Amino acid sequence: MDLLLLLLGFICMIVGVFGSFLPVLPGLSSCWVGLLLLYMTKAVENNYWVLGITLLITIVITILDYVIPAKGTRKFGGSSYGIWGTNIGLIVGILAPIPFGVIIGPFVGAFVGELIYDSKNHQRALKAATGSLLGFLASSFINFMFCIIFLGIFLHTTWEYRTLLF
Repeated sequence: MDLLLLLLGFICMIVGVFGSFLPVLPGLSSCWVGLLLLYMTKAVENNYWVLGITLLITIVITILDYVIPAKGTRKFGGSSYGIWGTNIGLIVGILAPIPFGVIIGPFVGAFVGELIYDSKNHQRALKAATGSLLGFLASSFINFMFCIIFLGIFLHTTWEYRTLLF
């Protein structure tokens, strides 16, 4: 049973790492489930501190995934129309069957939102859309970084308890 939980946990970790930059797959939450599965084995002693802190990090970063692109739009001079466009574009980009829809969607959404707000100032709309894109890329990088940290915790713990697991 321990080997099955270990294998499922490792699969969750790999899915999580890929999901950190492929929004179709769950990212950090999948990595956290991988850690949970590892700590559910009989060989590894429960460490509620590790699970609790990593869960808190997962929740905060998941919320920030939706906030950072909108903040990027605002930081680059976007209006509330651009922020709404970013959020709508993110949803459309996730659902649209186009390659890189999750990157293109918020950019186009912010651009269109800013054009609706002020149709004459294309430069401002492009600047706000660029802020949305940079916000999305920053969010993806943060997600990837923590997925790698969670994978490191998983591998370290597996190595530490290798004699009991295998």
